[in-house]
Amino acid sequence: MCGIIGAVAQRNVAPILIEGLKRLEYRGYDSAGVALLQQQEIHRIRTTGRVVTLEEAVRKQGAHGITGIAHTRWATHGAPTEDNAHPHVSGGIAVVHNGIIENHEVLRAELRQAGYVFVSQTDTEVIAHLVHFYFKTSQDLFAATREAVARLHGAYAIGVVCNSMPNKLVAARQGSPLLIGVGVEEHFIASDASALLPVTQRFIYLEDGDIAEIGLTSIAVQDKNGQPAEREIMQSEMRPEMVELGEYRHYMQKEIHEQPRALSDTLQELVTNGIQPMLYGPEGESVLSSIERITFLACGTSYHAALTARYWIEALAGIPCNAEIASEYRYRTSVPDPKALIVTISQSGETADTLSALKHAQSLGHNYSLAICNVSESALVRESRLNMITRAGPEIGVASTKAFTTQLAALFTLALVLAKLRGKIDAAAEQKHLEALRALPGQMQRVLALEGQIQKWSEHFAEKQHALFLGRGLHYPIALEGALKLKEISYIHAEAYPAGELKHGPLALVDKDMPVIAIAPNDALLEKLKSNLQEVRARGGELYVVVDEDTHIQEMDEIHKITLPLHAGWLSPILHVVPLQMLSYHAALQKGTDVDKPRNLAKSVTVE
Repeated sequence: MCGIIGAVAQRNVAPILIEGLKRLEYRGYDSAGVALLQQQEIHRIRTTGRVVTLEEAVRKQGAHGITGIAHTRWATHGAPTEDNAHPHVSGGIAVVHNGIIENHEVLRAELRQAGYVFVSQTDTEVIAHLVHFYFKTSQDLFAATREAVARLHGAYAIGVVCNSMPNKLVAARQGSPLLIGVGVEEHFIASDASALLPVTQRFIYLEDGDIAEIGLTSIAVQDKNGQPAEREIMQSEMRPEMVELGEYRHYMQKEIHEQPRALSDTLQELVTNGIQPMLYGPEGESVLSSIERITFLACGTSYHAALTARYWIEALAGIPCNAEIASEYRYRTSVPDPKALIVTISQSGETADTLSALKHAQSLGHNYSLAICNVSESALVRESRLNMITRAGPEIGVASTKAFTTQLAALFTLALVLAKLRGKIDAAAEQKHLEALRALPGQMQRVLALEGQIQKWSEHFAEKQHALFLGRGLHYPIALEGALKLKEISYIHAEAYPAGELKHGPLALVDKDMPVIAIAPNDALLEKLKSNLQEVRARGGELYVVVDEDTHIQEMDEIHKITLPLHAGWLSPILHVVPLQMLSYHAALQKGTDVDKPRNLAKSVTVE
């Protein structure tokens, strides 16, 4: 999970590369580096730590050039040291790389036999030496890169420059995202469009197996078969200000507060045109009318969205559902069902485990697939028969917030579409659900107004090492999501359980030092949940309860309560997760951790 940017221009590209790395830092932030071509020499600067350290080094050395590549790293092979930082150089060749080369050890041994000396622990250095090996014969950077990548097994997105070709940049991708930014007599590459928004909003999205040669005024792409390929230039809907921090202290806080707008944008077509299978593409009705069951494939936060959707779809549409962790699915023996719909969920649409799981399902004969994704140009969307694009906008904070709630909104609409196709809801029920969805952004705004109360809660977590989250039914996956958020950014160890499981083991952990966070909506399981809360209270536990206005849970010394607006029915999980997001954010502030860039984590998990 690394960030790549490159540029060929008639101006100094060093500031462009550094600014791009800052915008990509959410993808990796343990080291960074830049290689600039200066008078047929490669000027390489690498530093450990954040991009600001690299920026200062570039400034001090006065580094400049009209062609260059840069990289911010999240370590896989080798520790986060300067020697392991990208770009890697071999002779007059410099390479940046995102992904994992699975056969790097075999290639390393072969290249050593050919006289190459390795100075890093990375798999990327193999690519640099391999390109150089072929370049010595051809003196053609594009041809040498094509020969080199043909030897690679695994996933990669790479950018390559050569000191004898100062106005050329070669890029290739297989399994990791890479795009070309189209300018006027200047062109760029990046692993994410957000890195290039200050210089262009026109992009070419490379496909798996593509190799591109990029010059000042030319872009030539070959596909995996070595044939010339025409790739469409697309105008991005993103604007530079969408990835600016603005008035907020952290991106996570900004993205929490953007959720009403994100929900409104995601639901706009639905609330305008009603519950229609065409929401998922021209084949929506034929595919969704044919399925008999659903298998969800997702990771992390997206998996929690899948778990919630299972409750909705089984209850409203009567279709059996199974939610699978994508990284596990492809490595176990499963029973294929040609009548099953494979639903993949991913914020980026480039999550390696989810993509691999989808391809595995397709290899088993699953022909019905639907992607719920925030990026319309992503590999997951291209690989899926149907799709619904959430409109969360760019999400920079590593801990997902608005991507999650828009996924939930999209999945609830799927439940409604399936229910309507099967005659499970009539016109009156459809109208009632649409009214609830229209009201959702405004209700969320009211929940966000509770931030001051949640901030006071967070003060109790400053010295805590562990926490327990409880939920029942629809809200058990929300408890899982709350626990994940807390551990991700505050480093407080947190676990979540269905509240009914409390007496089956977790109750042994409860004492005055183990805060218990419970989700208590006014639903059919409320009285059962109240009994579970009494079990905690009887063991000296301290409770933090998120309730609806009419749940009648009394606040007292050992019970802290935050009250949400009136119960939102089926949509309650979308509202109840927001206080848990804010709690994790403010607890992290109390602990003094790096909210947007938590240790050991990166945003887009594009390697297995």
